[in-house]
Amino acid sequence: MKIIDAHLHFCPGEPGYFSEIAVQAGHENTEEHLKKEYARLGIRGGIVMGNRGLSLEEHEKYPDYLRYCIGLDSSYLGKYETGIPGEVWDQVEAHLKRDTCVGIKLYPGYNRSYITDPVYGPVYELAAAFGKAVAVHTGELAGANGLLKYCHPLTLDEAASAYPTVRFVMCHFGNPWLPDAACVLHKNENVWADLSGLLEGKVDLDTFFAEQKGYTDYLVTWIRYMGDYGRLLFGTDWPLANLGDYVEFTKRIIPERYWEKVFGENAVEVYRLPW
Repeated sequence: MKIIDAHLHFCPGEPGYFSEIAVQAGHENTEEHLKKEYARLGIRGGIVMGNRGLSLEEHEKYPDYLRYCIGLDSSYLGKYETGIPGEVWDQVEAHLKRDTCVGIKLYPGYNRSYITDPVYGPVYELAAAFGKAVAVHTGELAGANGLLKYCHPLTLDEAASAYPTVRFVMCHFGNPWLPDAACVLHKNENVWADLSGLLEGKVDLDTFFAEQKGYTDYLVTWIRYMGDYGRLLFGTDWPLANLGDYVEFTKRIIPERYWEKVFGENAVEVYRLPW
């Protein structure tokens, strides 16, 4: 079975947050360790959600089994009060011209703006022009600095309706607003969802499914309600969670007959991957 990690972060060796959470998940925040774990688990490749700058140089050193979405977080969009300078969109366009760049990542909540704000118009125009996806953070936020109302999954409904030719990926399945996320997916054929960020750290799955039975049953219920397993993507949010745990967790919430789609085929379709 082809497995593709459709949502990870890649800041190997950098001290601080990513290194700390990697240890908590039973991993090391190094490229060597990631490559070894991918090989052990049969994960063919992954998609990095950009947490670096906009310069081309900062996104040139990914290993060949990774692709990336260029990220537009609050350090870029949040600092402009009178509109985004044209050179920002020129930089984004330069990334989208690369085969290794498979989309754009948006961070509503952290940016404190709805994705239907006119400031995002060039994002969707560029994505449509280059046939690249737009991944959107939805659901809970890390830390207290963002605002949840901006990253509710219902905000994707309006954007997807306004830009029907753009492929949107609802990151984290809008967790914990699962009914709303399922309804947005059910209505909009140009929206997919990745299942990353639903676990954190190193987890005993038998204990987790016993103690969190209400949550896991609720999650499975709304995935079934949405009903189209062709629009769900496996993702881990590495290094937030243990990779082996995440593969097994996903197998438990997705019927086996849909594993090929969810673990790999859907990511290839959405992100136009070569693997």
